[in-house]
Amino acid sequence: MRKIQSQGVHHITLVGVGRQTSIDFWEGVLGMPFVFEQPNLDNPSESHLYFDPGDGRLITIFTNDERTPDAARTPTDPGCVHHIAFAISQATFAQTVERLDERGIKHSGIKDRGFMDSIYFNDPLGLLIELASYRFEPPASCTHADVLLEAHRLRVARGEHHIDREHLADAIENLTTRTRETLSEDRSPRDPYRRT
Repeated sequence: MRKIQSQGVHHITLVGVGRQTSIDFWEGVLGMPFVFEQPNLDNPSESHLYFDPGDGRLITIFTNDERTPDAARTPTDPGCVHHIAFAISQATFAQTVERLDERGIKHSGIKDRGFMDSIYFNDPLGLLIELASYRFEPPASCTHADVLLEAHRLRVARGEHHIDREHLADAIENLTTRTRETLSEDRSPRDPYRRT
């Protein structure tokens, strides 16, 4: 028996209502370029809209102008999607509360997640959306997941409750040590400000 190895999220498809509601939210609120549209090839009564969330992958929406919006919270039963999270920069995150407030969009306020900052709100159809901003950049050739795996190992070894900034900093140092060569024989911390 062999695995079917994934290499990232290809796209996420949601069921929407009218075409313009989807464009207004995904592009007009979240800034995702509307990159193409075609009929839903499995249901001719629907259109299939494609948006770029910023990394070249896709969020797609099946729309039908006959459907009406219902802002009730989407189900969170087992097997249902709880929320979708999108990455934003720290610069944008610092403006998020103000920008949601000026639109009158109710939100959670800023949530401290230790390794990232988050804010939550519902889309027009009740789907919970998270805007998340990492508090770190991984070393070159490493991913955010590499840093989080290393930070998790450090956290567990130290018997601490959750990943926080110290774990991230130490994880980045460990990954840099493992992935970057040096001419030095000793890479330990030193004090170049020796006092006499």
